[in-house]
Amino acid sequence: MTSETKTKKKYNIAVEATLEVIGGKWKCVILCHLTYGKKRTSDLKRLMPSITQKMLTQQLRELEDDGIVNRISYNQVPPKVEYELSEYGWSLKSILDSLCAWGETHIIKEYGNKFDVLEDSILNR
Repeated sequence: MTSETKTKKKYNIAVEATLEVIGGKWKCVILCHLTYGKKRTSDLKRLMPSITQKMLTQQLRELEDDGIVNRISYNQVPPKVEYELSEYGWSLKSILDSLCAWGETHIIKEYGNKFDVLEDSILNR
């Protein structure tokens, strides 16, 4: 849908537009994983074991529809699909970094040692 054909919305504050695109429990987590490179759906599912396959697929489709991620489909057998951040998606990197930094500070404030509550992951080093 082009910007000319979209219904004009009114926002009270610009952050509403941001949250409309990346809000929710999973989208920022997906985007953080994609900052480390292309991922297949199965890779993302393994990295986020609590997300259902249905929710992962839905969130990826929404991010693709909003131009935040690119879906790369390879013409081969068996079929192969990968997701990567689009150029537009990369513009969220500093926001994602800030969210991670704040979350780390919050975890330390609440729990003391972040390694007691964070999973052992490349994202948490």
